[in-house]
Amino acid sequence: MAARKDQWRGPGGRAGAAGNPEVGRAAMGVRSVAISACGRVLQRAFSLHTAHSTKDMENFFQLVRNIVPALTSKKHKGQDGRIGIVGGCQEYTGAPYFAGISALKVGADLTHVFCAREAAPVIKSYSPELIVHPVLDSSNAVEEVEKWLPRLHALVVGPGLGRDDLLLNNVRGILEASKARDIPVVIDADGLWLIAQQPTLIHSYQKAILTPNRVEFGRLWEAVLSSPMDTQSHSGSVLKLSQALGNITVVQKGEHDLISDGQQVLVCSQEGSSRRCGGQGDLLSGSLGVMAHWALLAGPERTNGVSPLLVAAWGACTLTRECNHQAFQKYGRSTTTTDMIAEVGPAFSKLFAT
Repeated sequence: MAARKDQWRGPGGRAGAAGNPEVGRAAMGVRSVAISACGRVLQRAFSLHTAHSTKDMENFFQLVRNIVPALTSKKHKGQDGRIGIVGGCQEYTGAPYFAGISALKVGADLTHVFCAREAAPVIKSYSPELIVHPVLDSSNAVEEVEKWLPRLHALVVGPGLGRDDLLLNNVRGILEASKARDIPVVIDADGLWLIAQQPTLIHSYQKAILTPNRVEFGRLWEAVLSSPMDTQSHSGSVLKLSQALGNITVVQKGEHDLISDGQQVLVCSQEGSSRRCGGQGDLLSGSLGVMAHWALLAGPERTNGVSPLLVAAWGACTLTRECNHQAFQKYGRSTTTTDMIAEVGPAFSKLFAT
C-alpha cells in the first residue's frame, strides 16, 4: 500500500527507494502476480502483522480447490451443504431466490429460504429447488427459524429483507440464535442496514462475513468508527473497519473486491464486465454461504494457514466476476443476473475444477 505516490510499502511497512526502477520492479513483483494463463491478477496487501510469499499468492486458486469437497457416491444428501437464506418480503422476492439458487448451483445440497408470508408463494414459483418457509414476519419467527438451525451449515442474512421493523427485530433474534450455535453467517443488503444500526450484533463474531458495496461500506464506517474515511487507501479502510468490528471478515464489493479479516487484505481483480445489473450481490452472498461452510469444514490445514473465510470470500468473489464476464460475452448490455447464474457451473469448472 503506497503511503506516497513515490513509495511502495512492503511487509512491515518498509518503503522501496523512489525512482529506482529495479526496486520498483521488485516491489511490483511482490504486489501483483499473474495467477492464470489469461493474465488475471490477485494482489495481496500486507498488514503489519502478516506477510506471505509470492508463491503463496500464486497458489491461491489451489487453496480454493483444496476446500471444495469431492463428489463421491459414498455421500448422502446434505453433506455438502445445507444453507439458510434469511430474507424476502412483499417487495423483494428475487434476491432470496438468486442467493438460494446460487448456493445450489455452486454445490450445496439443500437451500432453505426463510421469508415473509406474502413473499413465499412468489419465491416458490421461481424454482421447485428451494425449500421455502413463510415465517419471517410471524410473531414467533425466531423460534420457527431456530428449530431449523441444527440442520443448517451456514446462513445468508439480508437478501430481499427490506427495512420493516418487525422483520428487522426478528432477524436480530435469529442472528443471536445463530451465534449461540456457532453458525457461519454471511450478511448482505438490508442485513447490513441492521448491522449499521446495531454493530454489537456481530462484533468479534469470527464466523461473520459482511459483504457491503460502497454505499453500505460508508454507512458501516460511520456507524462503527465515526471518523472521516481515508479515501486515498481503500485497502487500509477495509482493514481498519474489520479491526474495529473485532477482526471479522469484510468484503467490500467494487471495481476490485477488497477482502480483509483485520490482519491482511486481499484484492480480487478477476475480470468481470462493465455491466452492473441488480442481483449480482445475491449471487455472491449465496456462493459465499456454501464456500464458507466448505472452508471451515476443511480447516486451516487445507488453506495453508490462511484464514478459511478469506479463502472462501476470495473464491466467491472470483466466481461471481467470472460468471459476469462469461455472461457478458454472450449477452452484452442485456446481461442479467439470471444469465450469470446459468454460468455458475461452467465458471466454477473453469476456475476450480481439479
